[in-house]
Amino acid sequence: MAHLGATFDATTVDPAAGFELFPVGKYVVQIVGSEMRPTKDGGGQYLWLELDVLEGPLAGRKLFDRLNLVNASAQTVEIAQRTLSAICHATGRLQVQDSAELHLIPMIADVTVKPPKNGYGESNKVHYLPLERGATTAKPRMGAPAAAAPASTPAQTARP
Repeated sequence: MAHLGATFDATTVDPAAGFELFPVGKYVVQIVGSEMRPTKDGGGQYLWLELDVLEGPLAGRKLFDRLNLVNASAQTVEIAQRTLSAICHATGRLQVQDSAELHLIPMIADVTVKPPKNGYGESNKVHYLPLERGATTAKPRMGAPAAAAPASTPAQTARP
């Protein structure tokens, strides 16, 4: 049991919202947090990424992604490495030793929705592209589903 120090009054704080899918579209984002984390089974590691949306109607929202860089499956590692390479190309940082070197560099997150798989609901998939200065990004298509995404999906979103 942990003592909170004072009485916590939940009526004064909005409850945390569940994860919501991002509508399909392209968003100007930047990585604001990253760290290597162990996989649930402890047999691998993934690079956890926290991205901020910088422009448009969803500015201020968070987008999360995870890249399984240490995994028993060579295909899983290859997919993660290709995604990391796309991020490096999108940010112009082609050789990095620390994920923090990718922080705070605007790029495009091209977000799609993956259908349910393996007992999990729909989830977002993110492809990373360089930000073309002077180009306008597509607005999200608001007809996309807004069902809650499970906490273990590759790309997740949350309201700030």
